Amino acid sequence: MKRLKKVRYKEDVILDGVVHKDFTHSITAIISIITNFKAKGKVLGNGERNTIKLFDLDGITVNVKSFRQPNLLNKIVYKYFRKSKAERSYTYGNVLLEKGILTPQPIAFFEDTDVIGLKDSYYISKHLVYDLTYRELVENPDYPDHENILRQFTAFTWKLHKNNILFKDHSPGNTLIVKNGEHYDFYLVDLNRMDFKSLSFEERIKNFSRITPKKEMVEIMSDEYAKLTGEDYTKIFTLMWDLVSKFQHKYHRKIRLKQKYLFWR
Repeated sequence: MKRLKKVRYKEDVILDGVVHKDFTHSITAIISIITNFKAKGKVLGNGERNTIKLFDLDGITVNVKSFRQPNLLNKIVYKYFRKSKAERSYTYGNVLLEKGILTPQPIAFFEDTDVIGLKDSYYISKHLVYDLTYRELVENPDYPDHENILRQFTAFTWKLHKNNILFKDHSPGNTLIVKNGEHYDFYLVDLNRMDFKSLSFEERIKNFSRITPKKEMVEIMSDEYAKLTGEDYTKIFTLMWDLVSKFQHKYHRKIRLKQKYLFWR
């Protein structure tokens, strides 16, 4: 990978970033994408928190994620004490690929800072055309090959755990699924929250807690995880369902409080 020198591209904006070694020949085009991010590109999704746009990079469609500007405290934290979400996404993406875990190819990240701290940050990766996400399995129990996909997804999660990867945002929309014959390939996205460490039994099972509120899906995942690990099914299911229930209670309580106290928004 290539660490760029700080590049002034506007009177008051200085970029700092990294470009993957396979894309150093496209540095000028990549910087042009960042400098024209607000004016060009095709918006992907609703952009409630972060903005994602698609751009053409030398004939390749790339996905550019612009993270929401941090508050004053985090501006300072992300400049002086902790890596930005963009840098973590890029770094973790490369670590995943090194460990044999699929994610859209990381291309670059950039940061725009001032004397106070971080302003804007961007993560660039290859755009992936996918068939579904885990969310479709939750919303449509009759989705074709539903149980097979669910079991293969559980095996994919087990592979993460075997590789000492805790994907903290393991939620329905953050795994892109590509059908490959009878097999399914799983790609992680939204990568900035991960731990790389040996995981306890409870940490591994808790990693499933945000995936689905449906008991029948938890039963299948518990069954497959038991087969893969040799652990007792009842032990896995009891803990997994308890953690799912606690998460759902906490999640819906948070929604109710927002509706009660932030109704004017």
